[in-house]
Amino acid sequence: MEHASERLSRGGQCPSTGFVSPTVKLEGVYKKYKDRGLMVVGFPTNDFKRELATNKEIGEFCLLTYNVGFPMVEKTSVTGAAADPLFEQLTEATGQPPKWNFYKYLITPGARQVYSFNTRVEPDAPEIMGKLTPLLK
Repeated sequence: MEHASERLSRGGQCPSTGFVSPTVKLEGVYKKYKDRGLMVVGFPTNDFKRELATNKEIGEFCLLTYNVGFPMVEKTSVTGAAADPLFEQLTEATGQPPKWNFYKYLITPGARQVYSFNTRVEPDAPEIMGKLTPLLK
């Protein structure tokens, strides 16, 4: 897991799913803690048939609609046989594949522990923040 030395949260997708609050809250957590070592990376996916067509459209939507400042990778698959190798590792580490958009993983430094949080758990929820904040600088 490439950035395992940093505190890392990886989410499903940013945008056009109707889930406004998770995107706004994730950006808020990122802005608040990025200078303390938090890295957030967004992984747009169309595995759940809710994503925009192109990477350019996704990037523009996330920036213009939610002012997303955390890095986003190109649209990728996160489930099934075509899943990105990182998501295969995350699924193996947690026993939990993403089941819908805004599924979140928290990878501790050195990838010693990986936590998964389902779509309904907000990015600033106590169950995430309780695991994240002790890891920050």
